[in-house]
Amino acid sequence: MSIRKISGGVCAARGFKAAGVPAKIKYEGRNDVALVVADAPCAAAAVFTTNAVAAAPVLYDRVVVKGGKVQAILANSGCANACTGEAGYKDAELSALATAGELGISPKHVLVASTGVIGRRLPMDRLLAGMKDAAGKLARSEEAGLAAEKAVMTTDTKPKQAAVQTKIGGKTVTVGGMCKGSGMIEPNMATMLGFITTDAAVTPAMLRRALKLAIAVSFNHVVVDGDESTNDSVFLLASGAAGNAVIDKAGADFDAFVEALTAVGVALAKQMAADGEGATKYVEVRVKNAKTQRDADRAARAIAKSPLAKTSWFGKDPNWGRVLAAAGYSGAQVVDRKAEVFYGKAWAYRKGQVADAAQLAKLEKEMQGPELVVTVDLHLGTYESTIFTCDFSLDYVHINADYTT
Repeated sequence: MSIRKISGGVCAARGFKAAGVPAKIKYEGRNDVALVVADAPCAAAAVFTTNAVAAAPVLYDRVVVKGGKVQAILANSGCANACTGEAGYKDAELSALATAGELGISPKHVLVASTGVIGRRLPMDRLLAGMKDAAGKLARSEEAGLAAEKAVMTTDTKPKQAAVQTKIGGKTVTVGGMCKGSGMIEPNMATMLGFITTDAAVTPAMLRRALKLAIAVSFNHVVVDGDESTNDSVFLLASGAAGNAVIDKAGADFDAFVEALTAVGVALAKQMAADGEGATKYVEVRVKNAKTQRDADRAARAIAKSPLAKTSWFGKDPNWGRVLAAAGYSGAQVVDRKAEVFYGKAWAYRKGQVADAAQLAKLEKEMQGPELVVTVDLHLGTYESTIFTCDFSLDYVHINADYTT
């Protein structure tokens, strides 16, 4: 199936408007309240954190999304509204009701999302003032989508957007999205906050199925620091404006939609990994020829989460022992005398053979750039897995040492 990358984010698909405005939720002079609004109630699906400590927006949205229809998403940065008890839940509910009233839509069709510091109540007066401001600035432009994206950024240093087009049933279908995420990332469903829109016509049931399939190989394969957030949420809205025959069962049309959705998810996931807190290097960890898929996933994830491996990448030190050791404790079957470790195209360890001085020179060259591929070939089967991650720098410690103060 032919997929074409295009510019834009949540406004790329037909039937959607967005806005982002400053409301002084935490900082002066930066966007921190966003709205994404559809022209009419859309088929909707979402996935949320599996963390037992789930934020109020997550608890609220889990109920809303069961209805299968959504028309608006209100999001804020600067305050997570997590661990805020019954009062925090009521704040989430009130913000959805107020948004519905301002837009003239059903409160049953409004989702809310928050990101920022845990344990603090939302400043409701500023949030609702920002929501009203955003409602008055809704637009279908790429600029409006970017403004909304900037409003959900916390420690992110770059906006994260992606959009693609494909053909489904002879119709041009667009999938676009935005996300935020830089730290506290090791998802068990999704990564921080993701907002994806499409003009494909898809039933809610098939939309849920498609989202789970796409997330399994995109957002669920991002690791920055191994911490799973209390607020992780990914939302998917489908307007149907493309005019394709409604996708209501498995088949070629569904497969084409999943492929496009996955392409957007992977693009966003890679952008998050590259913008990890304090990161100086984007790293892909690839485990090949594992005995089982579970082994491949376990080994790749363990390597991507290893502080020792991650700091060695920052130091441009080809310390393959840390990589192989992480694979060994991951729970995957690993036989060191059969395994190989590569940095880029250069091998560091090969079935018991250790890199000599000449090989180390090649490895050092591979580690100089802003991107690195670390490959572990287990030679035990046919399964593979790739995790999108980054290095650990001194700045990661500085960022998180005084995050709340």
